[in-house]
Amino acid sequence: MVGAEAGLPAGQRTYGHMLVRGLGVAEDRARAAGLFRAASEGGDAYGAFNLAQLVDDPDESLRLLEVAAREGIAAAGAVLADRLSALDRDEEALGWYVWAAQRGHMGAMNAAACWYRDGFGTTPDPVQAVRWFFVMLAHGDGDGIHEAIQLAKAGVLDEEQIRDAGRLAGAPGAAEALIGTVRGGGRT
Repeated sequence: MVGAEAGLPAGQRTYGHMLVRGLGVAEDRARAAGLFRAASEGGDAYGAFNLAQLVDDPDESLRLLEVAAREGIAAAGAVLADRLSALDRDEEALGWYVWAAQRGHMGAMNAAACWYRDGFGTTPDPVQAVRWFFVMLAHGDGDGIHEAIQLAKAGVLDEEQIRDAGRLAGAPGAAEALIGTVRGGGRT
């Protein structure tokens, strides 16, 4: 609270978070929004990200999310992609999902993989789809590996394309394992 009163952006953001959540203080979303705005105007990217989730103006929210994302907040890029998707701005959304995925956001990795698989916001690209399923696996999330297996078993990718996906993901071993699975050497 002292940092917020002193006009320090990190203090404003922190106290705003306390107000939004009612942590040790009475919940006050309007006051929190004011603090997030002040933090954002002071150059605090997380202040912009937090404010984007409270403002009613969708254009302002998109602008704030982009500011936060351009400052490196991967979650802001993923939320921006979600919002752009809701506005049927799918090519832009896919770009932000990929941006956030490249920065380690698991939900964005899954979205990018599925969108490439289904051709949402782009033409279908099974190599990119499998790439992101492999990256998820490398980060400890095996949720997409069954989709990768299905794509390979359906003949959507040949072995060289699977290897390309593995190279792009930095996971050549995963590519070889998938090839072995498709050949019948592995279990699903």
